[in-house]
Amino acid sequence: MPPVIAIDGPSASGKGTIAEAVAQRLGFHYLDSGALYRIVGLVGRECGANLDNDLEISNISLNLKIKFDSGRVWIDGRDVSVQIRGEIAGAAASRVAALPGVRRALMTLQHSFRQPPGLVADGRDMGSVVFPDARLKIYLTATPEERARRRYKQLMEKDSGASMAALLQDIRDRDLRDSTRAAAPLLKCADAVEIDTTGMPVEDVVARVLHLYQKLQKTQ
Repeated sequence: MPPVIAIDGPSASGKGTIAEAVAQRLGFHYLDSGALYRIVGLVGRECGANLDNDLEISNISLNLKIKFDSGRVWIDGRDVSVQIRGEIAGAAASRVAALPGVRRALMTLQHSFRQPPGLVADGRDMGSVVFPDARLKIYLTATPEERARRRYKQLMEKDSGASMAALLQDIRDRDLRDSTRAAAPLLKCADAVEIDTTGMPVEDVVARVLHLYQKLQKTQ
């Protein structure tokens, strides 16, 4: 099977940025698993569905036609790259990701990204549930305050209004919800390497992950 680097961690810990950069350096495929849940959450809201109803949201998940192309995300031929990155889609994603049926519905889709020469996948359960045999498992973290600052900066760059206090509370609420949910809760695998990215430049984190992977390659 093609090798997998699984990068997990809480919201705004830098998973996506690091995973995509590592994938580019290695020439691997990249899976943003969070985008899948954001898509489901977004479509669920647009349909007026109950985001806490497992059967209803699972049916939506099974009937979506999702396409990733050149950094863009498409649902049924519609470009939703901007919408799924908003705070509304993010909050909806955290709710639907707690539903066991939704997680099962998206599992096959996630596995389909595992193609030669390899895959870098980021999320909250990539190493624990989706790819338990990943060659390297990374758990990225940062203080809630640092993660709120990152989210605030992102929103300001998009000219979107934001409150630091509200963002910090949202981060804490998501952490609690993600770590206590019954289905695939956010956790650090026993065989994962934890990297605290608080105050670390992106390039330093990328270099650390690449070093760990190359070190593993030499021993196998």
